[in-house]
Amino acid sequence: MILEPHSLDGLSRELAAAHAARQKISAVRLGALSRLVEHTPEDMTATVEGGMILRAFQEQLAERGQWLPMDPPQPDSLTIEELLAADASGPRRFGYGTVRDYLIGIRVVLPDGRIIKAGGNVVKNVAGYDLCKLFIGSRGTLGVIVEATFKLRPLPEAERFVEAEFDSLSGADQFLESVRGSALNPVVLDLHHLAALHGPSSGTYTVVLGFAGAREDVDFQSGQAAELGARVPSGLDYEREFWRHGSPGKARRVSVLPSEIANTVRGLGGVPFVARAGNGVIWYRGGPDPVQTELPLALLRRVKDGFDPNRILPDLLL
Repeated sequence: MILEPHSLDGLSRELAAAHAARQKISAVRLGALSRLVEHTPEDMTATVEGGMILRAFQEQLAERGQWLPMDPPQPDSLTIEELLAADASGPRRFGYGTVRDYLIGIRVVLPDGRIIKAGGNVVKNVAGYDLCKLFIGSRGTLGVIVEATFKLRPLPEAERFVEAEFDSLSGADQFLESVRGSALNPVVLDLHHLAALHGPSSGTYTVVLGFAGAREDVDFQSGQAAELGARVPSGLDYEREFWRHGSPGKARRVSVLPSEIANTVRGLGGVPFVARAGNGVIWYRGGPDPVQTELPLALLRRVKDGFDPNRILPDLLL
């Protein structure tokens, strides 16, 4: 069953009824719950309903010179609820962190229809248990995120991208090591190889660096990057191209130490990939399945039983 509630109370009633009947819910669509509830620029916080599209949220914040520093794939269709439930992120994760670093309050409808709230509307909030973090990355298995409050950042005065191309993976790896050992402070540090999207694996390996902040600082860091060898103006078209060839759910992901990026990529067999070289996250298409890590299944079952004992919401891992 798919739920498309028109109000918060309506969603609460529908979930309570499904819970009582032990009826499975395959999806909850929050298109009707898509308001910007409150934006307080002087406090640099905003509260938004879960159904708002991320791009629309960013556009409204930008009117006051602020933003939520998240740049996940497909922001034109990704909702705030999906951003949180998937713990989605993008190239700027290296410099700005993940969404858990910015979430300060959350409202959730539990599977039995109860509405709970955790956190608050101010940045310094230490009251009670931090349930916000529990729902990040839960993929809709524990409840429906209907509202979130974020701390924000000012839009950077300037942002610039540069790149360096290499004929070999080892050359790209050596360059990455030189960047990590330098005084550079990029917000983006990516390695990509997308030639295989268009035919047999060939072409170059490209390292992209992005700098953001005060114009003078961006100018200085761009000059330092040029001295290391990254002189060609760049952008994030490679990121859009990678996700244009398939949904996020179709891409494979592996997480390693940043120092192991090159060795891991060699084992993928020349497939197209985008690697967050500063974080160690590699997204790729085709190639071998990622090595499965052992999960704490007993703990996951206990959490699921506590929030959704009748198993009416998706049960992805258990």
